Amino acid sequence: MDFQTKLQELVKRIESLRNSVQTEEATKHSFVMPFISLLGYDIFNPNIVIPEFTADIGKKKGEKVDYAIIQDGKPLILIEVKNHTENLDNHDKQLERYFTVTESKFGILTNGIEYRFYSDLDKPNKMDGKPFLVINLLNLKDRDIKELERFSIENIDIEKILNMANKQKYIVQIKKIFKQESIEPSDDFIRFFATKATDRRLIQPVIEEFKAYIKIAFSEIINDMVQDKINSLNTQLSVEIDNVIEEDVVNNDGIDTTEEELEGFYIVKSILAEKISLSRIIARDTKSYFGILLDDNNRKWICRLRFNTSQKYISLHESEKEEIKYTISKLEDIYSFRDKLISIVERLEK
Repeated sequence: MDFQTKLQELVKRIESLRNSVQTEEATKHSFVMPFISLLGYDIFNPNIVIPEFTADIGKKKGEKVDYAIIQDGKPLILIEVKNHTENLDNHDKQLERYFTVTESKFGILTNGIEYRFYSDLDKPNKMDGKPFLVINLLNLKDRDIKELERFSIENIDIEKILNMANKQKYIVQIKKIFKQESIEPSDDFIRFFATKATDRRLIQPVIEEFKAYIKIAFSEIINDMVQDKINSLNTQLSVEIDNVIEEDVVNNDGIDTTEEELEGFYIVKSILAEKISLSRIIARDTKSYFGILLDDNNRKWICRLRFNTSQKYISLHESEKEEIKYTISKLEDIYSFRDKLISIVERLEK
């Protein structure tokens, strides 16, 4: 089983158990230990993974960090765990103290779902105030999987990770600032754009006026970028599946796959692309409906596009043996079923 598949299995485990896990200790055993094991470290070998690792701080003796991953007899990664229900903000100081008194190169603060990775890029042996990498296992992106794999026992290379971390810590902060400014622009941010857009004197009423303009502009930019991505995805998908669809049409007498059905298929794939690999979403046309399946499995049908009558419908597989039909007036209406489609896929994956 490859790293990505193992990670997906862990994500399923977290999703299924999170309501039953109530304590910090349960978070460690149910979420964090499987994560360490996923990276290839033997959690039952005290020469590799030490729980309750002693990190004495000055006159304070017996101070312990939850886990230390050992390399060549020295701590390489320290892991401090909080309950999965806790927000990790304001919990990094404890990890920082442990980091300072050990030879570790990396610190991880986690609640079993979100993982914040730290190092000492700014000052040797002093943990940076900001993480260079933040990963939420319940909202994984392709780049997150690649970055996590760097920490696996097979791939770990301290120099390469530090080079990545030095770049990534600024990218993380820039993204955070950009997101904040797009939601609530600061006066300095507003002045930057306003001075390029107008010769008016930037008194407070003008700044407030441009604040509204900037919010609208950013909203439109983001929407345009999303639409461009969907359009690009649809074009790519059409190239990938047209031959398959054409073969199905040829091999199934009386089946006529329409342009509208293909466009509906592209919309469903674009919705589900944020959750699962596109290769797992399969089209299968029939005389009665255009079916969309998970993993090409008839039992795991996601939805059915019923476009063969004047009134169009989309049927959703909302429960094990139930098909619920909804009327749609135009193809774009499929986007309104986004949450339901994602929920169906999550159920079918269990």
